[in-house]
Amino acid sequence: MKKDTKHIRADIVNQSLNYIYKYIDTDIKLEELAKLNSVSKYHFHRIFKEETGENLFDRISTIRLQKAANLLITNTYSTISEIANMCGYSSHTSFIKAFKKRFIYTPSQWRKGEYKNFTKDKLDLEENFHEIFKDIEPIIKVVPTKICAYIRHKGYDGAALSKLWQRLLAFSYQQNIKDSIQIGIYHDNTIIIPYEECNYIAALEVEPSFKPTNSISKFEVLESLCAVFHYEGKYGDICKLMTYIYQYWMPGSGYEAMTLPSYVIYHKNHYLEENDSFSLDFYVPIRVV
Repeated sequence: MKKDTKHIRADIVNQSLNYIYKYIDTDIKLEELAKLNSVSKYHFHRIFKEETGENLFDRISTIRLQKAANLLITNTYSTISEIANMCGYSSHTSFIKAFKKRFIYTPSQWRKGEYKNFTKDKLDLEENFHEIFKDIEPIIKVVPTKICAYIRHKGYDGAALSKLWQRLLAFSYQQNIKDSIQIGIYHDNTIIIPYEECNYIAALEVEPSFKPTNSISKFEVLESLCAVFHYEGKYGDICKLMTYIYQYWMPGSGYEAMTLPSYVIYHKNHYLEENDSFSLDFYVPIRVV
């Protein structure tokens, strides 16, 4: 495959996934995604499946349900129907059926506490693990839009993500991008989604004039009100921090989560450190209850 063709196909997938995540609350049509990429419906659908290994509408459904599973935990003041609508479901019945098929429990059972069993089985957390985070006071602030160059990856394998970051930094050297802020974007909540299914983005903040090349794409981290948690730890601690934020801090905070993804800004990136240690700020897009 020619380099230009590879870049075009990667850009089609990346641009489409960015659109899906941004408009997950709407009824996303094949036609609009094809139009977004200036290709036919058939051509778009074929490229998406070949590049991702997934059917387009299966991927959209997965994203909707994973967002809903998280919001059912965090958004205690929203009804199940409101959360279903936020994630693009117009039918309450179809949402319940799809959710139970994906997560074993009904949305109501999940919200009432069954998610804790699901999480405990996955992470094998100590009963009082959250105590180590309880003194962290987040800063609530509006964070402006950031323009980023990025590489998308599926799965949270540490070795693979280390190579991903090395490649992105090699690209930044070639493009003379200096002292750029390193951003890791967590589209999925690692406490409820298997690591191999989680979608991660390694990104560098760039100038708006940046032109994407090769398999390096460009997108925006949208402006939002965020709760910002500063934390220093080692590889694996981010999942525990995320569990604390969503399961313990958020429900009684007076805020609810958005469908926008959480992200970190690294001061010390554990994927690039030999001792796996990190220092970062964890950003959670929120809204006031």
